[in-house]
Amino acid sequence: MNTAGHPPRVIAVVGPTAAGKSDLGVALARHLDGEVVNADSMQLYRGMDIGTAKLTEDERQGVPHRLLDIWDVTQTASVAEYQRLARAEMDRLLDQGRIPVLVGGSGLYIRGAIDALEFPGTDPVVRARLEAELEERGSGALHARLADADPEAARAILPSNGRRVVRALEVIEITGRPFTANLPGHEAVYDTLQIGVDVERPELDERIALRVDRMWDAGLVEEVRRLEDAGLRSGRTASRALGYQQVLAALAGECAEEEARAETVRATKRFARRQDSWFRRDPRVHWLSGAADRRGELLASALALVERAVTA
Repeated sequence: MNTAGHPPRVIAVVGPTAAGKSDLGVALARHLDGEVVNADSMQLYRGMDIGTAKLTEDERQGVPHRLLDIWDVTQTASVAEYQRLARAEMDRLLDQGRIPVLVGGSGLYIRGAIDALEFPGTDPVVRARLEAELEERGSGALHARLADADPEAARAILPSNGRRVVRALEVIEITGRPFTANLPGHEAVYDTLQIGVDVERPELDERIALRVDRMWDAGLVEEVRRLEDAGLRSGRTASRALGYQQVLAALAGECAEEEARAETVRATKRFARRQDSWFRRDPRVHWLSGAADRRGELLASALALVERAVTA
């Protein structure tokens, strides 16, 4: 509950890829004297700039962005580690009387940052067995098993994301409960206003296709080549990122570059639907239109939500 006369302590801008979250986050941070805290799991990686649509310095408009470029591409992502880092950044800003603006489409990272989530431990024996099975049978087979055990988790995790599929199956085996049952209700640890940026599917699909074209034109293939030299192929998380996975396949001769480009568009559209589905399940998200013909109204509508929260 917000205290009358005070803005929310944290603002989270969420929604599917290409909806316009990053620009809104910058605008809100500028108006509210805040800073952006990244909640896009792949923008945590150094050098993964073009394929993650990371804002340039000019596009950040002088707003500090935290938790960008902090991991090498060889490091395996950890939601628990991200939770620790994000809360440290948010607490620092709150201590300074400033507003953290959490921006990203990684749903579990958003919840890890703002909600009372504790992540189950790991069992090395179970993990090793599942990883061996992943290597032998592929992520599709394990994803099918996850769909039987926990359909909701399977809908939220891409079949190609073998690391997350293994983790979900591990948690199910360790706890004896569905992976999603280990996520508590919406119990926040920060007073947070969540703003969802909504774009109708046909327009969003068009934006995604255009974004992928721009990434290719901006040199995504060359970026992947450089990161391959830095160990990208051995990075269990970074190598599975949209665009990077497809370009790596093309560089290995597994498909033509144009096929990789088309598959990046298809995979990103599927991912955007999963993101949208995840955030729609959270009743605390206030949805605003990010449609092209209403883009000029988006900031005003978001600031009106902030003001409404202040006086609620």
